[in-house]
This record gives sequence, structure tokens and C-alpha cells, in this order.
Amino acid sequence: MSQEQSAIKTTYFSIVSNAFLAIVKGLSGFFGNSYALIADAIESTTDIFASLLVLFGLKYAKRPADENHPYGHGKIEPLITFLVVAFLVISALIIAHESIQNIQTQHKSPKSWTLIVLGIIILWKEISFRIVIKKSKETNSSSLKADAWHHRSDAITSVMAFIGISIALIFGEGYETADDWAALLASGFILYNSYLIFRPALGEIMDEHLYDDLLKEIRSESLKVKGVLDTEKCFIRKAGMKYHVDLHITVSATISVKEGHDIAHLLKDHLRNKIATIGHVLIHVEPN
Repeated sequence: MSQEQSAIKTTYFSIVSNAFLAIVKGLSGFFGNSYALIADAIESTTDIFASLLVLFGLKYAKRPADENHPYGHGKIEPLITFLVVAFLVISALIIAHESIQNIQTQHKSPKSWTLIVLGIIILWKEISFRIVIKKSKETNSSSLKADAWHHRSDAITSVMAFIGISIALIFGEGYETADDWAALLASGFILYNSYLIFRPALGEIMDEHLYDDLLKEIRSESLKVKGVLDTEKCFIRKAGMKYHVDLHITVSATISVKEGHDIAHLLKDHLRNKIATIGHVLIHVEPN
């Protein structure tokens, strides 16, 4: 299975998981008198749309290079990540607003059985996070990483809800709004996670250098090709799940232009065979 297919399959998992949990949380929150659970349901609902965006982005990024997009369509990934972050921020603001409204309104304490529901949800969302984050690393997908953090932020809001409901149940009258305060605190965590997702995606779209380990591997592999004496400049930029490389190498000044050209081609093929995440390679030959 290719990286793209693996990422897309993982996104389908997120969509189904979020849809199911949104229904469970919404019903549990309504019948269990817990706004923290309803807030959780709101986030899971936005997660569905966010995962659909990720799915669209991954499918679009699969398109081959064409005349107007010679480097392919991979740059759609960080753009989709920005939209996913926007969904996170919107859901956090909605949760915060509704939490403040509920704190100011007298209401019943949550039902004790909602803690069981939350315990199951927390476990499932943490498992989901680990599954999706592992796939994001395997496929090198920034938008899938953002989708994984949706699962983690969902787990955080559920933990906050669990704590809030527990306080409301233990201390009783006067603490009915504890789960609302928990939901408000969770919105802050979601906003913080939004920044953690946004920052690397911004670096990707701006072609920021963030790939020192890959740079070292490229230099090391280059010296294994016969005729390459050394490497000089090496620029790396990420587009989708691939890295595009501009590399300057030094070769003997006594060889012919054709021999230098052949060495560059051998090096290009070697790098793409040894490092699966490399896409385009542009090699500049310097005499020594």
C-alpha cells in the first residue's frame, strides 16, 4: 500500500470514529445533564468536517505533476492543515462561549453514569490518536498529523469533562457548574494545540528549513556515488508527503561535461532509491 493510500484509509477511520462519538456524546450529554459532554459532541462534529477536509486534501495531493504544477499538488496539504486548525479554533470558541453561558445559568448536576461513558471515550480517543499519529509519521503527512491532534484534543476535553463531572457529583449542591468550568478549561487546551499544529504547517508553506536529519542523510548517501567528491549547498522543501531537493556537488575538474552529467543522474537515482520520501532532485555540478 502506498503512502497516499495508507493516509486516505486512516482518514476514513477518523471520519467513522468521530461520527459515532458525536452521536454518543450528544445523547449522553443531553440525557445526563452534562454540558461538558455536549461540548465534547460539538468538537467531535467539527472533527468530522475537518477529517473530510483532510480526505479531500490527501486525494488532491495524489494528483500527478502537470504543466501548471510541475512539482505536483502536495502543497494542498499545509493549506488543508490551516483549515483544520480553523475548525479547531472555531470549536474551542463555541465551547468557551457556551460554557460561560452555562456557568451563569442554574442547572441540574450531571448524572453519575456519564462518567462511564466518558471513561470509554477517553480510552478510545487516545487509541485513535496513537493510530493516526503513527500513520502521519509513516506517511509524512502534515494534514494527517493535524487530524491526529483532533483526536488528542478530543481526549483532553473528555478528561476535563470527567474531572468536572466528578467534582459536581462529589461535592453536590453549589458545584453543578463544575463540568462547565471543565469545558471552558478544555477550550484553552484546544487553542494551544491549534498553535502546535499550525506552526509546522506554516513552516512547510514558507519552505522553512526544518529537515536537518534528512539533510545529513542526503549528504551521506551522496558520497557513496562514484565520482561525487563532496556536497555543498543543499536546499530541501516539503510538498505533501515528498521532499524536493536542490543539491550542489563537486566532481573532478578533469572529467568531461558528459561524465559530470552522468554522475548527476546516477546520484539522483541513488537518492530516490535510498530515501523513499524524496520527490524531485535537482543537482548542480561544481568542478574541483
